[in-house]
Amino acid sequence: MTLIYDLTFEELEEFIVEKGFPKYRAGQVWHWIYVQKIDYFNQMNNVPQGLVDVMTENFTFDSMELVIKNVSDDGTIKFLYDLHDANLIETVLMKHNYGMSACVTTQVGCNIGCSFCASGVLKKQRDLSAGEIVGQIIKTEKDSGVRISSIVIMGIGEPFDNYKNLVKFFKIVNHPKGLAIGARHITVSTSGLVPKIKEFAHLGLQVNLAVSLHAPNNEIRSKLMKINDRFKVEEVIDAIKYYIQVTNRRVTIEYIMIQEVNDSVETAKELAALLKGMNVYVNLIPYNKVKEAPWERSTLERREAFYKVLKDNKITAVLRREQGHDINAACGQLRSQHL
Repeated sequence: MTLIYDLTFEELEEFIVEKGFPKYRAGQVWHWIYVQKIDYFNQMNNVPQGLVDVMTENFTFDSMELVIKNVSDDGTIKFLYDLHDANLIETVLMKHNYGMSACVTTQVGCNIGCSFCASGVLKKQRDLSAGEIVGQIIKTEKDSGVRISSIVIMGIGEPFDNYKNLVKFFKIVNHPKGLAIGARHITVSTSGLVPKIKEFAHLGLQVNLAVSLHAPNNEIRSKLMKINDRFKVEEVIDAIKYYIQVTNRRVTIEYIMIQEVNDSVETAKELAALLKGMNVYVNLIPYNKVKEAPWERSTLERREAFYKVLKDNKITAVLRREQGHDINAACGQLRSQHL
């Protein structure tokens, strides 16, 4: 059966009309799914039994089961979910001063193969459907008892490698009569798939874009990210400039700080020169140690010196607050412990 979360509102509406029910019933069913967050269609008490039966015969709510939940001292929660085909994925719930944010996964495994990331240890098995990504929001809300107000698509996998389902996910969670999570409260992160960055520029949604750069030159970036062998730093920067030109929106540059690899003052100066004049925001991220990788976290002293160089060169930047380090909050770490 089809996962109910895989349907956009328009697809649900079309299905209900095809089955001989009035169009307005789609709004009622949608409300039960995304506002009341029902587990069974027979919980809908204001729709005819015939429609309840049709929905039950054709759709399921079962997308994943909770395997384990780890809670950090800072309130960050990492969920390990078992999908219907026994694959494991992770979702992370983070507390901010503006509300609760969920970091969702888009693929089982990842083919990007960044040397600092636990997610790449397991090669891509398959894409998640749009409904499986949506299901992480629903399940995490139920398993935590909180309302998610923002989403970051930075979990396992490369989101732009699952582009079609990603765009469908946006439409579902953004719908005003459902979860109603606004586009400006959604951020998608890519490792730098140049054609998709350019395509994303024309999507027409105000979803935020973050690009994992992690180095200002090809020598360092190729050492950290295999994707750089396909899309060089210069190509990624050109794609970001194109995106900014088309959308007039700021792009976040993700930069993981790795000791004596990409965290020197000289590297900071090179990054500042590379980004000069661009409408970007640099997110300096403390590295989470991964047992499969040789890298170490940059010291606070080196991170602060790097940050100062950027600020002195009028590059907007922030030293990101660490969250969930005590529960191995790097993507893929919890899953890899249970494989």
